Amino acid sequence: MQGVSRDTFAGGQERLEALLTAGRAAGRVDAAALGEDLFGVTGLLTANPGLRRAFTDPSRDGGARAEFAARLLGGKVAGEVVELVAALVTGRWSRAGDLTDAVEGLAVTAVLAGAEAAGRLEDVEDELFRFSRTVAADQRLRDAFSSRTEGTDRKETLVRRLLADRVAPETLRLAVQAAVAPRGLRTEQALEYFVEAVASRRRQLVAHVVAALPLTEAQRARLGEILRRQYGRPIRLNIDIDPDVVGGIRVEVGGEVVDGTVSTRLDDARRRLAG
Repeated sequence: MQGVSRDTFAGGQERLEALLTAGRAAGRVDAAALGEDLFGVTGLLTANPGLRRAFTDPSRDGGARAEFAARLLGGKVAGEVVELVAALVTGRWSRAGDLTDAVEGLAVTAVLAGAEAAGRLEDVEDELFRFSRTVAADQRLRDAFSSRTEGTDRKETLVRRLLADRVAPETLRLAVQAAVAPRGLRTEQALEYFVEAVASRRRQLVAHVVAALPLTEAQRARLGEILRRQYGRPIRLNIDIDPDVVGGIRVEVGGEVVDGTVSTRLDDARRRLAG
């Protein structure tokens, strides 16, 4: 999301955070219910390209777009959600699809705010990461959650059978979302996106580390401190073990990759010899 879309989304995030803060103080806002309604609006927009265009058409007055949203959603979702979406559609968007991304982003924020208020945010991050790695490593799960595999109910049932009573409720909700409505991503990619969202809320960057052997606590601490100094922010290490890397580690932070594995150095040597 770029340009005017990013600015409009930021305004929506500010309104949602203000609503959540005021609601917690008054004890009258259910963050999980807000998230559920916002995910419902996300699904509606995903399934209706014409609706996305109508809500983001710059030739229509913003007030008229907001009134249309209020008529469409009123009585179907909470009044606070109607107001949030109406405010979003009055803004400017670089492309129609950005509105759907924004509503989904607000849904994720609401779910994570609930986890944060309950002191479960770190657990949610750990559980989502572990489930993403489980899916990525299991071909049968990847096939079961594939966009080519029909049956959203079956996918949800499978997630619940795997995770129910084992993870935080927010983890389960986001895992179900990743399985049944990944919006063009693979399920494990959608889960990784949610992990990044949790890390952002905790004001951390996520470093995906691949090593041949498990790191000791001292090695983890030293690597975390090196990355913290480099990026100027706390770093969460998500570590995968892959014997194929032979030795060394591969680190990816925010799309930047540092690859010091033996396997990569051998591959580089082979390419130079071949050249």
